Amino acid sequence: MASKLYSMTPKEIVAELDKYIIGQNEAKKSVAVALRNRYRRSLLSEEMREEITPKNILMMGPTGCGKTEIARRLAKLMDAPFVKVEATKFTEVGYVGRDVDSMVRDLVEASMRVTKQAKLEAKYEIADKIVEERIVEAIIPGKNKKKPAGASKNPFDFIMNGGGYTSQKQQYLESQAAKEAAAGPSHEDMEVEMAREQVRQQLRQGLLEEQYIEIEVVAAPKGNQLDMSNEGMSIAIGNIFGDMMPEKTKKKNVKVKEARKILREQEAQKLIDMDTVTDEAIENAEQNGIIFIDEIDKIASGNGRMTSGADVSREGVQRDILPIVEGSVINTKYGPVKTDHILFIGAGAFHVAKPTDLIPELQGRFPIRVELESLTKEDFVQILTTPENALIKQHKALLETEGCEVEFTEGAIDQIAALSFKMNDQTENIGARRLHTVMEKLLEEISFNIADMGEEKITIDEEYVRERFKETIEEEDLDRYIL
Repeated sequence: MASKLYSMTPKEIVAELDKYIIGQNEAKKSVAVALRNRYRRSLLSEEMREEITPKNILMMGPTGCGKTEIARRLAKLMDAPFVKVEATKFTEVGYVGRDVDSMVRDLVEASMRVTKQAKLEAKYEIADKIVEERIVEAIIPGKNKKKPAGASKNPFDFIMNGGGYTSQKQQYLESQAAKEAAAGPSHEDMEVEMAREQVRQQLRQGLLEEQYIEIEVVAAPKGNQLDMSNEGMSIAIGNIFGDMMPEKTKKKNVKVKEARKILREQEAQKLIDMDTVTDEAIENAEQNGIIFIDEIDKIASGNGRMTSGADVSREGVQRDILPIVEGSVINTKYGPVKTDHILFIGAGAFHVAKPTDLIPELQGRFPIRVELESLTKEDFVQILTTPENALIKQHKALLETEGCEVEFTEGAIDQIAALSFKMNDQTENIGARRLHTVMEKLLEEISFNIADMGEEKITIDEEYVRERFKETIEEEDLDRYIL
């Protein structure tokens, strides 16, 4: 199952990421090439394909410079399974915390969702025809309307029927139905059919969308889950005998447009083969899966020396992650999954630890190193204005919901960028996240008093920005020199 992202050239992938992320061209280029290489690999012969392992990427750069955003945007762009995990959530075996194998299980779950959705969409056309008939049946029931499955059935019928047993009542009903069928359609049947055809036409024209109908839906089993968290498995107790028992249904009163959605999913679900979905999902996870490991620097032992306490545990997490990145088989509830060809992208600020503080074996598994630069004042100006749904656009849209139009002058935008850059320089460098802090503080008064304001249009200029941050900047400047 190929992803649309793999059919894009590296330049096209970078152009797509440029819409949302400013700068960091080296990181974008590395990610684009890694993804393209997976597409190239898929075109090779079976023997050669097995030999080529993905070249994992390690991104280094200060917080807020776009590492996680690159991963987030990739996830939105692609059809292939993708998961983002925090290295700090894992602990070595024997400690309380998440088991490192869970990242692969999460990937398989993501793959199941992607694959199942693709299969469902392929069946929607057939399902829509079945749904139309079910809605017509709900509006104009047939003369001999079937009783719902399991409505007045002997609860032991399913056991007896398994042995080829048919009750006398059942035999009589079947023989009556056969006689009626042989006699041909009655006048009454023809009238019903004509009425149904009329309803069908009205449905296709969208005239009955708001009408309420009663439909029969499959009752969802209660969530009686037995969770074996160590194994990452969960068993629904109700499902142990689920295949033996007839499916439970319940009646629901909904509008036609709602019924269409509910029944469409239900019918498409019946048309897909879950065994095929599972096989394809595992194949998809093994060949196209991407795992983004964030905060990987937090599990590095600082200064490259072993100390007692927490650092031992960090080193343990690295050793647990190593076999997964190297390639091993992980058991999941859908079956064993090989991690040899999954692409791993590691990311971390590395402001305390260095990449060389990771254990050598793990360093060797991330051959592509990308250093992301700190953001400049010019980058901040672009972040505020250029991307789709940029920060300025977001705040303007939020205030417009209450009828207040806010306009930012070029000088104001320049001043906001300069302030953010200065604050990052003077205090902690938190990258683009500083812009959120500045924008919230800047618009706080307007947001708070918006209901009492008579003005419909407010212009924010350079002077307004300076006035709002006059105290903050001066205080911070002074504090640096007071002991």
